[in-house]
Amino acid sequence: MAKIKLTKNELKVQKDALKMYKRYLPTLMLKKQQLQTEIRTIDAKAREVRQARVALEKEFDEWIAVFGERDAFKPDMVTVKNIKKGYGNIAGVTIPVYEGADFGRGDYDLYEAPLWIDMAADRMEKALSLDLEAEVLDEQVRLLSKELKTTTQRVNLFEKVKIPETKANIKKISVYLGDEQTAAVVRSKISKRKLQSKIDEEQEAAE
Repeated sequence: MAKIKLTKNELKVQKDALKMYKRYLPTLMLKKQQLQTEIRTIDAKAREVRQARVALEKEFDEWIAVFGERDAFKPDMVTVKNIKKGYGNIAGVTIPVYEGADFGRGDYDLYEAPLWIDMAADRMEKALSLDLEAEVLDEQVRLLSKELKTTTQRVNLFEKVKIPETKANIKKISVYLGDEQTAAVVRSKISKRKLQSKIDEEQEAAE
């Protein structure tokens, strides 16, 4: 605990600081709760997206197997050319928002390729889009988790350090000033008694 001045001015400083900590603590706690809720929601969304990706891949494999031409479709026939992102704000944190992507398709001979090749490419684009969405959701969680850590540290600082410390300082200064006031009163009474005693002695001597 830092050394403090045992003065009335310092007492005011400490009381003002305590008011500030108590005013901001509920806001920080509310922000912490909001971040925790948002992180859980986004985590759940990311799991749903990945489950949809797995289901799509399973359906895709079963679908291609029906045609017996699995080797006809190569994953590199579809590539990501551009990822579209917007930005949102949660509890003061700027986060990326997935808004889709542009895909490119490799060249293939329309006469030699199976008739279903374009449908397969469409499904691959959807699968890649789900992967990209999941990655952006992961980034949201990372950014919000970082802010949650900082907010939690501030809550703990205010709740467990600053407020108890400031209360202790106020008590220490108040006790000291109270003792000083009492001592001043005692000194004043002693001085008055001494002065009165001197006056009485002078009066007796004069008589």
